[in-house]
Amino acid sequence: MCGPGRPRLPRGPPPARPTAGYKLTRRAVSAASPPVVRAGGFPCPSEKPPPPLSMAEDLILERCDLELEANGRDHHTADLCQDRLVVRRGQPFWLKLHFEGRSYEAGVDTLTFSAVTGPAPSEEAGTKARFPLSDAVEEGAWTASVVDQQDGVLSLQLSTPATAPIGLYRLSLEASTGYQGSSFVLGHFTLLFNTWCPADAVYLDSEEERREYVLTQQGFIYQGSAKFIKSVPWNYGQFEDGILDTCLMLLDINPKFLKDSGRDCSRRSSPVYVGRVVSGMVNCNDDQGVLQGRWDNNYGDGVSPMFWIGSVDILRRWRDYGCQQVKYGQCWVFAAVACTVLRCLGIPTRVVTNYNSAHDQNSNLLIEYFRNEFGELQGDKSEMIWNFHCWVESWMTRPDLQPGYEGWQALDPTPQEKSEGTYCCGPVPVRAIKEGDLSTKYDTPFVFAEVNADVVDWIQQEDGSMHKSINHSLVVGLKISTKSVGRDEREDITHNYKYPEGSQEERDAFTRANHLNKLAEKEETGVAMRIRVAESMSMGSDFDVFAHITNDTAEDRACRLVLCARTVSYNGVLGPECGTKDLLGLALEPYSEKSIPLRILYEKYRDSLTQSNLIKVQGLLIEPAANSYVLAQRDIYLENPEIKIRVLGEPKQNRKLVAEVSMRNPLTVPLTGCSFTVEGAGLLREQKTVEIPDPVEPEEVVKVRVDLLPLHVGLSKLVVNFESDKLKSVKGFRNIIIGPS
Repeated sequence: MCGPGRPRLPRGPPPARPTAGYKLTRRAVSAASPPVVRAGGFPCPSEKPPPPLSMAEDLILERCDLELEANGRDHHTADLCQDRLVVRRGQPFWLKLHFEGRSYEAGVDTLTFSAVTGPAPSEEAGTKARFPLSDAVEEGAWTASVVDQQDGVLSLQLSTPATAPIGLYRLSLEASTGYQGSSFVLGHFTLLFNTWCPADAVYLDSEEERREYVLTQQGFIYQGSAKFIKSVPWNYGQFEDGILDTCLMLLDINPKFLKDSGRDCSRRSSPVYVGRVVSGMVNCNDDQGVLQGRWDNNYGDGVSPMFWIGSVDILRRWRDYGCQQVKYGQCWVFAAVACTVLRCLGIPTRVVTNYNSAHDQNSNLLIEYFRNEFGELQGDKSEMIWNFHCWVESWMTRPDLQPGYEGWQALDPTPQEKSEGTYCCGPVPVRAIKEGDLSTKYDTPFVFAEVNADVVDWIQQEDGSMHKSINHSLVVGLKISTKSVGRDEREDITHNYKYPEGSQEERDAFTRANHLNKLAEKEETGVAMRIRVAESMSMGSDFDVFAHITNDTAEDRACRLVLCARTVSYNGVLGPECGTKDLLGLALEPYSEKSIPLRILYEKYRDSLTQSNLIKVQGLLIEPAANSYVLAQRDIYLENPEIKIRVLGEPKQNRKLVAEVSMRNPLTVPLTGCSFTVEGAGLLREQKTVEIPDPVEPEEVVKVRVDLLPLHVGLSKLVVNFESDKLKSVKGFRNIIIGPS
């Protein structure tokens, strides 16, 4: 593209390489005798300008080199810079202009750059910037300066503000000499948030944390129960092929963009705004979002939420099928996909699990259960205590709030309640939750209740009267967990959300939140009960649980004990019974202890166990003479068998590698419909599934081999899922350290 005038700018996706071969023509014109011009600044065709005093040699721009390798290294975007430029805001990047014939002359040629993003860029909105080639580098502004010039090559440094909107930019150059000028597109680049830049709102001062929360492509999500925490490996894969484009597409179809694209693109300078948009777009409840949630265990027309082992397959399905919702997700899937998107865009993010998480719909910080005289729940229950619930935390400043609320912000993409008319939640400062400051944006009351709500159990007797039971076994907001920085271990971050129980700081926070239930004194009767279990219970086994009862009074107590075990989903929805016991005449001597066993059989739970692998055991101790009720509950997680992974050969970059994956059938029945699914960022280009011939007999070990091709030096994680008819969503992983080829 060459010649006078402004060339047409390319439309559609950016080119893989900047266009080369631009030609600049310069003519020297007498300053005393300017050409006759008409409106628009071009010479009239019928009126000839005076002859030039001299004819200068043409200035030809042969090509523009966007320095992908150097910029990718400097900006921690090497995995994204294979065929395009991806840089982080507030940090200089480099490019070279290669001229043919003669070199750029500072006193003669004027170069002005233009960077625009969005469909309707404007300087007022911050989505368009024009800046000249200059000797000075101005902090917080778009600038271009010369680094070096030799042999017709002009090396430039371009700087972007740390407050610039993120997204896809088109970079253009206007070159002029005297009254003549030309304009051409140098290429496209994607601008991301920059946690390495102190002026950026997402700045983290720890290099180890920056690597964990922005660059690391794999991790763990915590499930199970508060008494048996289970780590589940996850492949975030934020730098895998096509994921960045998918994340930008997600921003470009959000309802705020569709309503006012200019305003939306302008507001992408704020991680608060972007985080809130992503929270709404990961679910599809009121837009073309990524995931549809489902919790009823009927997943036949989609994929079970427990099947997924990474975000990449989910995001690619969404993109490849025209932004159609992917079926299905539950809280950890929503959180993991949000983590992938936010890390990809440059916002430090981690997945968090809260055990015994309250879903409080009416903001009274109280979850009430109504039970019959046997402890069975009555009626439908929308307000529940979830066994666990996952959301994400993202690190950012909060210039919209009072000082002190910067740092980790909770964002919850699981569609539970509407916020400002949309199914999204947050960002809410974790500090505000701890302090009980419920007036803070956004959605603080809901998240505060998730970790602090009180639980009251009412027992309705035959005559209709209601009696409050004592239940010390269910405390909301326990063992709040995330992956440790740089290690495959769990970090407990409960102290970030809650002051120590019983402390004055806790009382002050509850007073600010008007949480009077928590400040009330707890009732005591002198009789206590808790559910005890063996250290671990395996899928397919029979096992005992125990109601451990203590009488700390000097009186005999005549009681009735109702013990019941039922399968349960992680969100608290109960399934069928799988074990019961009713002792009508249980005598408790003074200062005594009793342990009452309940046997739970595999044949009773195998057909009703959900893929959460959870059984809820509940004991109700009734003392008729005192009209007293003591309730105890415990959620039991059944451990799946171990998946073993052996690496055959020496792991080297760009060299074929084989992984041997095996598992033993621990059940007493054969398995059919068996398969292993594997994926791993930098190890496979896409997810692979290997099917296994039927049947797999009891105690039989199944083995498959999978070919890998490591692309990058360093630590990678191979993640595996096993599926069958009777044993589902068994997870395994193996860390693989890749050496240079």
